[in-house]
Parts: sequence; C-alpha cells; structure tokens
Amino acid sequence: MKKFILGFAVLTTVFMSAQTRIIAHRGYFQTNPPTTENSIKALQNAQGLKIYGSEFDVRMSKDGILVINHDEHHGKMEISETDFKELSKVKLSNGEKYPTLKDYLRAGKLDGSLKLIVEIKPAKTPELENEMVEKTIRMIREMKLEHQCEYISFSLNICRQIKKLAPEFKVQYLNGELSPQQIKEHGLDGLDYHYSVFQKNPTWISEAKALGLITNSWTVNELIIFEDLKEQGIDFVTTNIPDKLK
Repeated sequence: MKKFILGFAVLTTVFMSAQTRIIAHRGYFQTNPPTTENSIKALQNAQGLKIYGSEFDVRMSKDGILVINHDEHHGKMEISETDFKELSKVKLSNGEKYPTLKDYLRAGKLDGSLKLIVEIKPAKTPELENEMVEKTIRMIREMKLEHQCEYISFSLNICRQIKKLAPEFKVQYLNGELSPQQIKEHGLDGLDYHYSVFQKNPTWISEAKALGLITNSWTVNELIIFEDLKEQGIDFVTTNIPDKLK
C-alpha cells in the first residue's frame, strides 16, 4: 500500500509539472467591469486567479525612473524623452496614479505565489538598455524578489545583459527569429514566441524541450490555439483571458 501511495504521488507530481501553466498578459484586465492593462488593479486581479504569473512592461523615463508602460508613449508624451514628474501628471484610464516599477513590485510582493514576469522593453541605444537592466536587477534584489521574478525581452542585448549580471535569473527571448539551438548557444533559458512562430516551425517546441529550454507563447486568446499548444507540450502560455484558459 505504501508503495502504491508513493507511486501515485510521484505520478501526480510528474503530471502536474507537465501541465501548461497560465500567465496573465499585462495583468488580468479584461474583467467585468474591465480595468487598465499594466495597472496595479490588473495585477491584483491576476493574484486572485491563482495562476502561475503576471507579465508587465518596464520602460525608463528621461530622468532614469523605471515605469510600467507597454507603449512608447504615455498620453501624448514619449516616455524616454519625458521626466517622470511630467509623466506622473497623467493618471491611468482607471484613475490610478502612473505606476513605477517600485510601485508594481511592492504590490506583487504581497502574493509570493504569483510569479512576476518582467518584460524590459528595448531602448534607443544599448547603453540605455544596459542602464535599465542594471536598475531593474538592483531594485529586485533590494526588495528580495529574486525568486519571484522571471525576465523576457524583444532585445537580445537586454536578455544577454541580464544573464551577464545575474546568471541565475530565468531569461526568455521574445522576438521569434532564433531557433531553440541558437537560444541555447546565447546562454538563455527559453523562448517566448508568438504562437504563429510555432505554427511556422512545428518542431521548435519539441526541440526546445529536448535542449532543456523553457517554452512559452503569446498572446494566446483562442481556445483552439491553446489546445494545440498544450498538445505539443508547451510549458506556458501568456494570455489576455487567463480566467477562461484556466
């Protein structure tokens, strides 16, 4: 009987670890009523779902403040060309104050079970990208959030810079043009590609898994695509409808 229970526990663990896990894209904002993507409220909504993680976007103001924003502009202001004092005058559409990275991390730390998927956006120069990476890593370490955060970027330079400064951090590349073997050669931990990339390269998920790489796909908002990726054994999907895919 003891052997049966032990065997069942092992099989359960393997089964659970093999399941495709859910990441909320820019938080869980498509609620009823909806809220604003990349807002603290969207993060709190994701915390309430008890899913794997919540993704958010990091940019840097002209005066070097790290902020949470997907697009290059906040209101009519270009973030990289505007000081934070001016950016903060414009609230989010849900009425929240404009969030800094520190604001977001403080809110994320309240639920240690939800991974914080940090997307550092490309900047105009490698020097600015390196500054963003250094400041982001320093803040996360100061707040003792190393084990709760994982990292993604469309910039190969940013990905490689994170691994240079923090080799133990999990880093995945977003852009889609590198094969699993190339990702491995760059010393990264995985590939996080738009689902169309995996449709065009149907062997990449299995190749990545054979190389010990993490596999993720964005932005998966259709059940049929989700089911196809699950059948291929993908580790994660990032979605605007985490409640439905869960």
